[in-house]
Amino acid sequence: MQIPDKLKNYDTLLFAAIAAFAIYTFCSYSGIGISPDSIMYTSAARSFVANGTLLTFNHIPIVDFPVFYPLFLGIISFITRVDPVAFGATLNMILFATLIYTSGWIMSRFVPSSRIYKWLVLAAIILNPGLLQVYSYLWSETLFILEALFFLIVFRKYMLTYAGKWLVFAAIIAAVACITRYAAVTIVGTGGLLLLLDRKLPIRKKIGHILIYGVICISLLVANLTFNALHTGTVTGPREPSITSFGKNLFYFGSVFCEWMGMTPNMYTLVALPLAIIILAGFIAALAFNFTRRKLDSFENLAITFALVYGLFIVLSSTFSRYERINPRLLSPMYIPALWGYTSWGLLLLKRIRLKNMRITVATLFILMMLGYITKIYLVDKKRYDEQIADDYGNPGYTDDGWMESEFANYLRHIDKSIFDPRVTIYSDAHEAVYFFSGMSSYLVPHKFFKKDVEKFYKIKRFYLIWFNNLENKELINIKDIEKVKKLKVIKQFEEGAIYEYEGEDGLNSN
Repeated sequence: MQIPDKLKNYDTLLFAAIAAFAIYTFCSYSGIGISPDSIMYTSAARSFVANGTLLTFNHIPIVDFPVFYPLFLGIISFITRVDPVAFGATLNMILFATLIYTSGWIMSRFVPSSRIYKWLVLAAIILNPGLLQVYSYLWSETLFILEALFFLIVFRKYMLTYAGKWLVFAAIIAAVACITRYAAVTIVGTGGLLLLLDRKLPIRKKIGHILIYGVICISLLVANLTFNALHTGTVTGPREPSITSFGKNLFYFGSVFCEWMGMTPNMYTLVALPLAIIILAGFIAALAFNFTRRKLDSFENLAITFALVYGLFIVLSSTFSRYERINPRLLSPMYIPALWGYTSWGLLLLKRIRLKNMRITVATLFILMMLGYITKIYLVDKKRYDEQIADDYGNPGYTDDGWMESEFANYLRHIDKSIFDPRVTIYSDAHEAVYFFSGMSSYLVPHKFFKKDVEKFYKIKRFYLIWFNNLENKELINIKDIEKVKKLKVIKQFEEGAIYEYEGEDGLNSN
């Protein structure tokens, strides 16, 4: 008896509820995790509610990140009159539940499909440590990962029908994703690559559709970047050249997958690099195989294509531009498509096995492998729970106990702002922290790489400096560098840091 369509996804609803509860659990002690990026998003969202602008806490347009996620937070805050930090946990519970439901909906349409397979993979998605971390923080990936799945759904509808309306709809999703995270150019690239490879589409129609798709996809991104250039002089903020090689980035890429597979760090040295090569080469081989079979329109192939394009983009961009080292957060949008790409073949294999006993044996082995994997990542999650929730610490960041119980942070929360001359600029090695705890605007001390900015900073005749000792950033000039050139007066001293003032007196080593 065939199950009615309306009943097919009731089990998926249950998994979605479990997903929401998982995020609730990891946010139950200290609320949503807050990182420096989170504070940038939050301050821009508050600016939108207050003034209809998207300015960060230091009164400049948000540039390092695209505009849609803070706009998204701002719209919710405007409607609910609740601050993003306060509703962040609830929002991420909803987003993660929606992600799980969407994933289940897609897997129900795999060819062939399997309810047991869907259950196992949904469990593996919910328990993935990288996704649980992402959805425990106020980060734009929470929205971007969902947008990527929406794109796969709509673009597949286009590939099945070649109807212009579905192409435009897919392009609009890609355009919005591009102003959610700059890495969403990989969504654009996924659609463009599939259009180029599709041999069913007549060449004249293909050219027209590629042009339509490309123009719509990049429209919002071009507008965002143009606005940035006109108002700040840079398109995505100051960027430094990479200090990691292609081979090193491949190793870091593989290390993330080692972590996701439950391997211990001492295994990374031998396994990470070969694993990265195997993963990316496997996606290339699978895409080539589907191209020869003229079978590009399946969800499985769309997922493989996105995983390949996204993975290569992260490795290559990390080789040319410096940002945070490749980690689970950066690769989190790739996890679900990669998981589908490397497990859905099992369904095809079972379909082709004619002998019942052999089919049962293979199915049993597959289930046992998946259960083993699920158990491994569950143990990783449990360790995180024990360290962050059970032991009463919270998600690492500005809401964890280390900060909440800090004497310096507590002083900033209740600081008398009259101690500062409003005409004098405040600098810090963690300007996000200054804003988060005190509500005051400040500016980041310059990066060592930008020599002209450093020289300009040292020429300033008077400034305040709020310095956090436990947040040493090797890319920034440090307090010792500054004290060699400037004679700083201590306004307030703490074990965790200090507030200084400079009034024009140079240090002993000044020129």
